[in-house]
Amino acid sequence: MINALGLLKRRRFLPLFSTQFLGAFNDNLFKTSMVLFATYEIFADPKQESFFNALAAGLFIIPFFLLSALAGQIADTTDKARIIRYVKLAEFAIMAVGSAGLLLARAGVPTLPVILMLAAVTGLGVHSTFFGPIKYAILPQHLDEDDVLGGTGLVEAGTYLSILLGTILAGFIYHSVIAVAALTFAVALAGYITARQVPPAPRLGPPLTLDLNPLRASWRLVNGTMHIPRLFLAICAISFFWAIGSVLIVIFPPLVKNVLTADASVASLVLAIFSVGVAIGSVVINLMLRGHISAKFSPASVIAMGGAVLAFWLAVKSWTPAPAGTLYGIGEFVHQPGAAFVGLSLVGVAVFGGMFVVPLYAFLTTTVPKDQTARTVAANNVVNSGAMTIGSLVVAGLTWFGVTPNDLLLAVVAMCFVSAWLAQKLHLACD
Repeated sequence: MINALGLLKRRRFLPLFSTQFLGAFNDNLFKTSMVLFATYEIFADPKQESFFNALAAGLFIIPFFLLSALAGQIADTTDKARIIRYVKLAEFAIMAVGSAGLLLARAGVPTLPVILMLAAVTGLGVHSTFFGPIKYAILPQHLDEDDVLGGTGLVEAGTYLSILLGTILAGFIYHSVIAVAALTFAVALAGYITARQVPPAPRLGPPLTLDLNPLRASWRLVNGTMHIPRLFLAICAISFFWAIGSVLIVIFPPLVKNVLTADASVASLVLAIFSVGVAIGSVVINLMLRGHISAKFSPASVIAMGGAVLAFWLAVKSWTPAPAGTLYGIGEFVHQPGAAFVGLSLVGVAVFGGMFVVPLYAFLTTTVPKDQTARTVAANNVVNSGAMTIGSLVVAGLTWFGVTPNDLLLAVVAMCFVSAWLAQKLHLACD
């Protein structure tokens, strides 16, 4: 196996990597700007803030549940590079709707801006639903088998580094909605240019008759995949991971504002730490496994992740809040006695999370025929989205009834042990 970073020199990988990088950056620049703008500029109540964040997360995820089956069918019967270009064109329209919402919100228009922003988030969910199966399914078609794990790790690392950059930048420019609008359009254009450089990835198997009924197609897709024990276990383990992720992402901004008593720049920093940690974990696990696709480190990784979440809960619980009516900026925040503990525990959560999930994605794309990889990833996305939607709705409901964000962290710890049990069963069944 070549050094994974060497894949970045290949035309069969670099344009896809760049397109995914720019797309994830743009998604998170807009979503984080919107969430921070709503949290710090529109709402002034912790319940409303948490509910809005959970609703936005749920609306982003629902298209994965409804449309992943169709996306997988199309990706396995159509040139994947062509689909990528269509998806990137749609990004311009989505950003136009979202930018209009932000501009109207800044102008003080009631209700309509929130509707437009949530509509854009839903559109981004549709956008990601159709791109998601391709970014993994195209790798076995463009890369040698020994390079698939390295390529998967680089895609994951690049995704989370782009999330890092988009999240950090959003923390500094979210209040300037004109800057957000201009930058999202510029990045969408760059993404379309790189998408046009992705080499063809034509259909490999026989043509499919598309099932346009989303519920029936999803049921058939999942049923046709989940009866295979190894895929069932891998998909269930990944789904628990993303349910955990959805809970964490929903509670982070309100937790930072109302428990750590810090401003939007710190909320952006917390999300950024999480993102860069996952990127590090994605690279580390590739080095540990030496390109061999295996789940042997996944159980220990997610147990360690649970330990890091517990450490984060302790850090939050012992935090000294800012004086009443004030919020810590980044400079004040990092000089607080517990700041290092908060940061290190978050890094641990993210690094071990990346180490857990990357081998499982590589496993999905290499244990089925190449003409079925997109549908397998799509089946995984259907189940993942269901788990994430449930996680987001549970957070919204519990928060509405008074459960605090730091209390929800203990539920995340318990979920990590369920993921470890599933990963261990997969390891024993396949490795």
